[in-house]
Amino acid sequence: MLTKRIIPCLDIKDGRTVKGVNFLGLMDAGDPVELAQRYSNEGADELIFLDISATQEKRKTLVKLVQRIAEVITIPFTVGGGIKSVEEIETLLKAGADKVSLNSSIIQRPELITEASQAFGAQAIVAAIDMKRIGGWTEENPKWVVYTHGGIKRTDINALEWAKDTESLGAGELLVTSMDRDGTKSGFDCKLLSVIHQCTNIPLIASGGAGTISHCINAIKKGKADAVLAASIFHFREIEISELKLQMHKAGIPCRII
Repeated sequence: MLTKRIIPCLDIKDGRTVKGVNFLGLMDAGDPVELAQRYSNEGADELIFLDISATQEKRKTLVKLVQRIAEVITIPFTVGGGIKSVEEIETLLKAGADKVSLNSSIIQRPELITEASQAFGAQAIVAAIDMKRIGGWTEENPKWVVYTHGGIKRTDINALEWAKDTESLGAGELLVTSMDRDGTKSGFDCKLLSVIHQCTNIPLIASGGAGTISHCINAIKKGKADAVLAASIFHFREIEISELKLQMHKAGIPCRII
């Protein structure tokens, strides 16, 4: 069985790491380069950098900051935010990223997934999907819709169908964020994760809701996630990566322990 991964997330705005609740109320969480180096040293399996305001501000991802982070880490590095073309992806990969995360741009132009996958390999393309439960949601009839532009714009796209579409278009991995749970520390939406797992065949990164070690374990055991992404619990040292991995190992979850 493949090892399960722990992935700290750096949400970047104005060159700083930030964190909010339900994509709102952002507060400063530190210098992204210092945090990245710390996570690399502490045993994180990967790192995700999301330039969360790039799409809203209609600008490209912060390439120089990507370069600075790549220089101080020794773990795989995914970059997202405002990426709209194969050329921009190439620039980021040359700057030190191992993968790119595509979100709003592939809603507007789904063929970018295929173009990027053909150019750089599916393993380098992560389809990021921000989603919320809709009115009338029930356990028997669960429904989520996709949001874009950093969670600001609602679409009418069925999130489960879109997850399947991104895989068929060539994405090699899914980053699924529950906007209902984001920053709440109330636990991952395991129902969402398990449904996504059932309808797709590519690795699934769980995002939104991490507050305790048991939340992370549940995302993997109940939600069937391949990786767990978290931000504030790591930024503010509420949970140490080493302790999380130790408890995962005790729970029978295969993971890399340094």
